[in-house]
Amino acid sequence: MKKFIIPLFLMISGSVFSQVAVGTTSENNNRWTFGGGIGVGFGSNSAFYLSASPRVGYRLTDDLEGGVAGSISWQTSDYYRSTMFGVDSFVNYYIARTFYVGANFQHYFINYKDKYYDYKMNEEESALYLGGGYMQRIGNNSFMQIGLMYNVLWKENESIFSTGLIPTIGFVVGL
Repeated sequence: MKKFIIPLFLMISGSVFSQVAVGTTSENNNRWTFGGGIGVGFGSNSAFYLSASPRVGYRLTDDLEGGVAGSISWQTSDYYRSTMFGVDSFVNYYIARTFYVGANFQHYFINYKDKYYDYKMNEEESALYLGGGYMQRIGNNSFMQIGLMYNVLWKENESIFSTGLIPTIGFVVGL
C-alpha cells in the first residue's frame, strides 16, 4: 500500500509545484488565495474512498486569511455506500509563513446506505475544527500545509464521525 500512496503523493505534489511555479513573482499584490486537497483510499472488503475539498480565501492582512471551502467525499465497499457534502468557512493566522493556527466551521450533508441490512440514512452534522500545523514552501507564494484539527462539537455516540481529531494535508496558492 505504501508503495502506491507515496509515489502518488509525490506525483501530485510535483504537478502542483510545476503549475504554481510558472508565472509567479516575488511580489504578490493579489490578496486572493486558492487551494484545497484531494484524497484517495483503499481498504479491505473492496473499500474505496475519494474526496476533494477546494477552497478560496482572502488575505485580510499579510498574516490573517478568511474564506470559504467545500468538500465532497464518496465511499463504497461490499457493505456500505456513503456520500458526504460539506460547506465551510474558515480563518487562518500564519506565523512567519512556517506555522499556522486556524478555525473551520463546517456543515455536512450525509447520505449513507448499508448494503447488508438495507438501511438508509440522511443526516446533517456541524463541526467546529480548531487546530494548526506546519507549512512547507513549494513555490514563491505557494505552500503545502500539514496539520491537526479537533472538532470541539464532537460527541461520542452522537456523531457520524468516529473521532473528533483529524489530520489535514492541503495546498494554498497566493500567500
